[in-house]
Amino acid sequence: MIEHKINLENAVSEALDLAKKLGADQARVSLNKTSGISVSTRLGEVENIEFNLDHGMGISVYVGQCKGSASTTDLNKEAVQSTVEAAIDIAKYTCEDKYTGLIDSRYLETHPLDLSLYFPCDKTTVQFLEIAKECEDIALQIDDRIVNSDGAMLNSHSTLHVYGNSHGFLESYASSSHGLTCSLIAQKGDELQSNYSYTLGRAMDDLLSPKWVAQDAVKRTLDKLGAIKIKTQQSPVIFSPQMAKGLFSALVGAISGVNLYKKSSFLLDSLEKKIFPDWLEITEKPHIHKGLASLPYDAEGAKTIDRTIIENGVLQTYLLDSYAAKKLQMRSTGHAGGIYNWFIKTGGLNLASLLKEMGTGLFVTELMGQGINMVTGDYSRGASGFWIENGIISYPVHEITIAGNLKEMFMDIVAIGNDIDPRSSIKTGSIWIKKMKIAGD
Repeated sequence: MIEHKINLENAVSEALDLAKKLGADQARVSLNKTSGISVSTRLGEVENIEFNLDHGMGISVYVGQCKGSASTTDLNKEAVQSTVEAAIDIAKYTCEDKYTGLIDSRYLETHPLDLSLYFPCDKTTVQFLEIAKECEDIALQIDDRIVNSDGAMLNSHSTLHVYGNSHGFLESYASSSHGLTCSLIAQKGDELQSNYSYTLGRAMDDLLSPKWVAQDAVKRTLDKLGAIKIKTQQSPVIFSPQMAKGLFSALVGAISGVNLYKKSSFLLDSLEKKIFPDWLEITEKPHIHKGLASLPYDAEGAKTIDRTIIENGVLQTYLLDSYAAKKLQMRSTGHAGGIYNWFIKTGGLNLASLLKEMGTGLFVTELMGQGINMVTGDYSRGASGFWIENGIISYPVHEITIAGNLKEMFMDIVAIGNDIDPRSSIKTGSIWIKKMKIAGD
């Protein structure tokens, strides 16, 4: 890894020097090299073994206030020179943009932290296949109603990230990710249902056991058998943690710079305004060791810091890269490339208590479609889950649509459970929303 690090950093440095020699006033270069393995088994047989070794260099140059970008997967000197020349040539034909250019050097991270993001796996291909096969075998033996499988998959990938710009910034860090997934099919009479479960982490040792994944996949699949379509109505809705994080993903999009300066967000002019109940808080922590969404600096080399996103229900910050910040006459928040580890404040109720408090309503465990209008906040998605009566699960439901408006949904959050899903960059429990429209029969 050390040798690769030195070689890739040298390649980035040489590309920056070349850009300057060819007439760029500013330049930035990102280079990622990824290696990994992915294996899958199905019904006891090896279905797929895939090795990958990919790398790519992206180069952006700024000539005056004109930008040109080009990329290459060939890192020899001739290819890099051709790529830089192409970027310079493109810049000659682009319109001037007074907001373009590198981030101000004052905001660059000068002392990147080691966040323990890199844990390579030394298992053999045979061992990978054994783990995947074990997971699927366990699942297929638990219940006779599990009649088929879409297979089990185990993957492991490591990436070396290098970024440099003409402000003198040149840094790199390594990261890894590992994951195990099992997908099953259950049958009851003529009815077929499918579902899956998974585990992931920075280190292979962080993964939950193949037995846990198998058992969870079986339970989730069997629980869907006997699903019915309920009547059209309005009712309280609880989103499971896996589905709840999607609501906060919509918040991310609504307060991100590109949607704000394009005026295509339902949360325009919402900074320092109340958009959630008084008790709701969201914090962001980029420097969690081994965190799934931890980074020492953003995609522009800017500092990443702990932030309060929501305090007492009030929006405290937008999410801006340097370009959006200039457009909005603000400063970068270090969010070029996305968000980091978000922690949503939860209450003292577990899922069972949350369902009991709700009494009667819908518990959503799956969502389909992309029915979110980022301009208006209108929300409409296909859903399935369970109907709750007297605080307990009564029966599974499917083929329904739930609808509302995100502004109203955010304000109508009654409670958030403490059943946090650790497998996401957005750490949230189940979310109880006071009322939504449900379209069924």
